[in-house]
Amino acid sequence: MREPGVKGVNARRVIELRWDPTLSEWVMISNIRESRPWRPTSESACPFCPGSPEVGERSEAPFLLENRFPMLVPDPPRLDGVGEYPLVKAPGRGECYVIVESLEHDLPDLSFVGVDGVAKVIEEVANLTRRAMGEGYAYVLWFRNRGEEVGVSLTHPHSQVYVTPFTPSKVLRELTSAWRYFRLRGECLFCKVLKEELRSGERVVLEGGGFAAFVPFYAHWPFEVHIYPERHVQLLTQLSREEVRGLAEALVKVLKALDKVFDKPMPYVLATHQAPLRGEYPHYHLHIEIYGMLRASGKLKYAAGMEQGGGNFTYDSTPEDAAERLRQALRRVEEHG
Repeated sequence: MREPGVKGVNARRVIELRWDPTLSEWVMISNIRESRPWRPTSESACPFCPGSPEVGERSEAPFLLENRFPMLVPDPPRLDGVGEYPLVKAPGRGECYVIVESLEHDLPDLSFVGVDGVAKVIEEVANLTRRAMGEGYAYVLWFRNRGEEVGVSLTHPHSQVYVTPFTPSKVLRELTSAWRYFRLRGECLFCKVLKEELRSGERVVLEGGGFAAFVPFYAHWPFEVHIYPERHVQLLTQLSREEVRGLAEALVKVLKALDKVFDKPMPYVLATHQAPLRGEYPHYHLHIEIYGMLRASGKLKYAAGMEQGGGNFTYDSTPEDAAERLRQALRRVEEHG
């Protein structure tokens, strides 16, 4: 019998992990995601606006909400076996949250929440990370999608947090590379990258408040910006109150600069990379990656044949040029707001 809100022929609720043996990574499967709302045209239909069943009469933001259409749940449906290699699956145990960043439905972006508001968002993620550590989970990923170009389904300002039973593949690759470098050189690979970027200065967008933002030498996306704490820390929970504010200030400036590069808002994906929740990772370094996706005015960078099929990105300009354009944009932000 079909369960409410689940689509598909004879569909039942499916929330599970399936192992890709060719890439050695988990794929998350959730058929209830098909029923999530898609770009409601009015505030009255928005689940993140005051008065909605989810938000109620809240008068302050930011705040955390459980995702009604999650990829992972604390009590996933029972599996009918785990399969046999190479076709193996596991329960989709985890937690998915939305951080409603503002009560204003039409606020253009996270940067408009202001430094204090962004600092509160970071603190929400840090608190959730702290709690997840004691509940047997492996990882907490805070991410934000901005723009219809990247498939945003709800325009009300929000970001998301996934609490997962595995460490995401990209972070695992970073951990492996960082551990190899640490064993060979006895220092943090990320600290070395930061040192060299600051020494060169060519790709640095801003520095201050204990953080540096730069377009990496090896950038994949047209306006990719990484934000590093200058102090060697692994988790958001390790940041001091002053460092949380410093990170918020850097985020606000970078996001505003991205919007000034062209004559339209920059679509982007933002992801926070921190260490896994279990174990010790002295070789890892907390950082935020922002992938600005316009390569020119009105021209979107697509992850297409070489990127999707081959796994290697192509870059149509240079990271140095992107950094200079971002510095110019930041100067306009500082001069005119």
